[in-house]
Amino acid sequence: MLTLTPQRYQAIKTNDATQDGRFYYGVTSTGIFCRPSCHSRLPKQAHLVLFATATDALQAEFRPCKRCRPTGNAVSIADWVVEINQIMINQYQTKLDLETLAQLAHGSPFYLHHVYQQQTGQTPMAYLKQVRLAQAKKLLQTTTLPISTIAMQCGFQSAAYFSTVFKKVYQQSPRIFRQKNRVVQAEVAASCSTFRL
Repeated sequence: MLTLTPQRYQAIKTNDATQDGRFYYGVTSTGIFCRPSCHSRLPKQAHLVLFATATDALQAEFRPCKRCRPTGNAVSIADWVVEINQIMINQYQTKLDLETLAQLAHGSPFYLHHVYQQQTGQTPMAYLKQVRLAQAKKLLQTTTLPISTIAMQCGFQSAAYFSTVFKKVYQQSPRIFRQKNRVVQAEVAASCSTFRL
């Protein structure tokens, strides 16, 4: 890996095509790597890692950018959908709308939505909601965090919206789900202690 010098950061910031081939930069929050000239959104400095070659970036398990094609090859639609899913899994806690998702995946919102729905049969926002709900369900089962905290940690706008969405999908409120889960845990604990006797 290379060091992020002020000159290299300036090249990334200004999309300096003269630096293409001299280094590549990976964005740790998305797992994507680009050429310095890529016109995607400027990542935070803390999320940047630099590589001498595209091969180095690939070996570090970064995926090539769909926009600037740092390997010289187009990214397949299937690979791009995997990349989009990975972004949603890694970023579900943030305020992630279609525009932001498209920027992170280096595509346009309309094209991303169209391709994703065509490939998966659902919209990217529907998948994001599934990811958030699965994480919320896990937190309801394994923690005593307040429901409002779980809602915010899972990227929902408010506890009321979270409860509405949760109830629509699971046919019960988060509170009832948690109570039923605790009852099941108590029954398992009781049966384990009876078994030991």
